[in-house]
Amino acid sequence: MPKNKRPSASPKMLVFLVVTILLAIPLNYAFSSIATILLVVYTLLTAKKGHFNFSLSLALPVLLFLIMCTSLIWSVEFKCTLKALSKEIPLLVIPVVFAFTRLWPKQQKDIVKFYSWGMVVYALFYIIRAFSKYFSTGDASVFFYHELVTKDVNAIYVSVFLSVALFYFLVKKYKKRIDYMAFGLLFIMVFLLSSKNILLADIFLILIYVLFWSGITKKAKWTIGVAFATLVVIAGYYTKIGERIKSELEPGTEMTVRESGTNAISIQEAWKKDTFTQNDYFNGTSFRVYQIRIFTEMMSEDPVLLTGYGLNASLNRIKEKGEEHNVYKGDETHRGYNSLNFHNQYIEVFADLGLIGFLVLIVMLGINLKNGFSNKDFVHIAFAFLMIALFLTESFLWRQRGVIFFIVLYCLFNKELYSSIIEKERS
Repeated sequence: MPKNKRPSASPKMLVFLVVTILLAIPLNYAFSSIATILLVVYTLLTAKKGHFNFSLSLALPVLLFLIMCTSLIWSVEFKCTLKALSKEIPLLVIPVVFAFTRLWPKQQKDIVKFYSWGMVVYALFYIIRAFSKYFSTGDASVFFYHELVTKDVNAIYVSVFLSVALFYFLVKKYKKRIDYMAFGLLFIMVFLLSSKNILLADIFLILIYVLFWSGITKKAKWTIGVAFATLVVIAGYYTKIGERIKSELEPGTEMTVRESGTNAISIQEAWKKDTFTQNDYFNGTSFRVYQIRIFTEMMSEDPVLLTGYGLNASLNRIKEKGEEHNVYKGDETHRGYNSLNFHNQYIEVFADLGLIGFLVLIVMLGINLKNGFSNKDFVHIAFAFLMIALFLTESFLWRQRGVIFFIVLYCLFNKELYSSIIEKERS
């Protein structure tokens, strides 16, 4: 026997390290970074050449990272691009780690299971902390949106983290009472976090599962579906989520950014108005319409269609557009519109990495969704659909929490399982 033979990777250790990364994401950035480094080091120490299996699905995020690195050549803001690359390193290292990892179906299921129960613990912590704040202050807003989880962690991001766990409990075949309680707690949390996009995506996916995947009788499906939809509509109408939806449809109903006297900008004005005033207010929808508009202007004015401006380098052009259209510049207490990025992953990738980077992202999302249906794994399908929906309103991959969460679950769900590889070798 060779003296320096490398030890094989322990399945339990792999599960522990991947779950640790996922559960560290809502904490301080250092924790998820350390957990990622530990997984990489462990993989290097136990990696064996014969285990390497680098599929197209794992190669695509690596290709996206290489395009980001290459964008240093043409970036209009070299320092910004260089600095941003450090946050995107998981796109390179996590797929390589999974390429060297022998992953059995049981390990994949265990990772999702332990992650989901970890999210239940987070949900309990956030709820208990909210009650503690409420008893101290009497302010009911501590139960909603960023106040519930802090603005730094971000209510929308936590909604996504919890939603994946929610679908684990939804599709679990043999449910105990505690599983139903966990599902209920997670859904209540997503509801309280008031992310319209994620909540609507969750409701849609739950109804799809109940009506077409659950295996219960047709009568029960429709009864449960109608009852659930009715409950959600009633609850939404009388809670914060109803107020947030109303504020999007009627811009003048929400003036929380600055003092009264501001002028609410409609969707049509956001798209057509040439010059705004410092008293003009954009709600979430109208602001995103404005951003799509300036993106189209930028693409028509600058020769960057194929390459983009460089990773994280489009912000200065956004600021210039803000000056041109005279949007609110901000003050000592409020951030200006011209200092915000696109809040849309598709546009962000196109603006920073050009058409090539955009197409790589689209292919990744397409493969992710296709594999979910091919594997008949509804948790995978839910993850794929949530990412497609989330990318419409958030630059998720341009944030450390977002890129780690996405790439770990993307690789976990799209990595070819070892049992499948063995089957192919035998046939």
